[in-house]
Amino acid sequence: MLKGGQREASGREENGRNRILLVDDEADILEVLELALLKMGLDAERAQTVAEAKRLLQEEDFQLCLTDMRLPDGSGLDLVEFIGKNTPSVPVAVITAFGSTENAVAALKAGAFDYLSKPVSLEQLRILVKSALSLAEPSPSAQAERALLGGSPAMEEVRRLIDKLARSQAPVYITGESGSGKELAARLIHEKSSRAARPFVAVNCGAIPENLVESEFFGYKKGAFTGAEQDRDGFFQAADGGTLFLDEVADLPLSMQVKLLRAIQEKKVRKVGATQEEAVDARIISATHQSLAECVEGGRFRQDLYYRLNVIGLKMPALREMRDDIPQIATAVLGRLAAQIGLAEAPAITDQAMAALCRYAFPGNVRELENILERALALSGGGALDVDDLAPSQATSEEVAQAAEPPGDAYSLPDYLDEVEKAAIQSALEKTRYNKTAAAKLLGISFRALRYRMERLGLS
Repeated sequence: MLKGGQREASGREENGRNRILLVDDEADILEVLELALLKMGLDAERAQTVAEAKRLLQEEDFQLCLTDMRLPDGSGLDLVEFIGKNTPSVPVAVITAFGSTENAVAALKAGAFDYLSKPVSLEQLRILVKSALSLAEPSPSAQAERALLGGSPAMEEVRRLIDKLARSQAPVYITGESGSGKELAARLIHEKSSRAARPFVAVNCGAIPENLVESEFFGYKKGAFTGAEQDRDGFFQAADGGTLFLDEVADLPLSMQVKLLRAIQEKKVRKVGATQEEAVDARIISATHQSLAECVEGGRFRQDLYYRLNVIGLKMPALREMRDDIPQIATAVLGRLAAQIGLAEAPAITDQAMAALCRYAFPGNVRELENILERALALSGGGALDVDDLAPSQATSEEVAQAAEPPGDAYSLPDYLDEVEKAAIQSALEKTRYNKTAAAKLLGISFRALRYRMERLGLS
């Protein structure tokens, strides 16, 4: 076994070229893959068994391992696990049989960087190799990354998982209550990944009219429908090479879920009105405050799409689960808000006000904390923020609580429930400055559902 300087001499420093380990028991496939890599200016080493691949990985340095799933003496998953334990800095991708979604998902869950389906597309091979090799290069945007504040165990675990997920191409499913920072986590995964220099495209799935969903996601050709006066790209094309973040993915119509599943599996999309598919390379990160498992049971979400999106899960903790972090988060948020309005420095928060914030349950999580502090900053007369400056936001919460008291004789049950719903919607609208999309998120419903409820209750 070669060690130390011997390993370095056997690796990329020998000729300045990256080296790829190819593992397959079919010689003709190895030949095709090696020729493709040579044309990219890369060196390749071949192995036809798991044992031979393990030996090479121990003796030499590689910048990527590409392995078939089925091998004479084991599985490609054996190599994925071996590399994860022994050389975790080496990304590993697997080649799966055509249409074998189960194997692809199993490989990604085991820690594979990405996968390719047979027959291997040389275009997709080049994209995968380029992304894998760029993992070793420092990301320029990662230096200015957004911060997830807090030192609680729950937040430390989130940071650890984000670092791990950034080294993979696997779909990520982020759960958590509204306002808990799901989009921020998705952006951090993107900014720490090999895709950092490419676009991050965030889509609110609940805010797109059902009849426009397909054209918004996949684009359309000129003349595809009335008003299509020129070709237009969709979200997938806009995120090519980068990350597509599907917020509130549970709100997607069932008809669109089928097409999204195919786009994720085949990495190809067809514009509305087009006859040919086009390859796209977008990593999918999805999020919702709802339980997708319950949506599957209720027939509102496809089970096969659920398993395809929920490859690796990331749960964002609620603010009330990390109360010790509230002072740090509140201070940082207040500093940012003060800078936005041109203050030289942010006002302090009194001990009494901070204690009140730490006691509050924050059903709207960090987003609600931002709204409370923004309102307090705007209404305060200068100086430190005290409990009285937080009162307007607390009053709206009290109104909801009062509305939820047992009804008297003057109320029928439907009227009582309507009053509770009105109070909750009005409170959410006030907290979000009448931004209906934000209010819907705060209430845990879709934009369309909020609009329907407001019309039914006579709220304008």
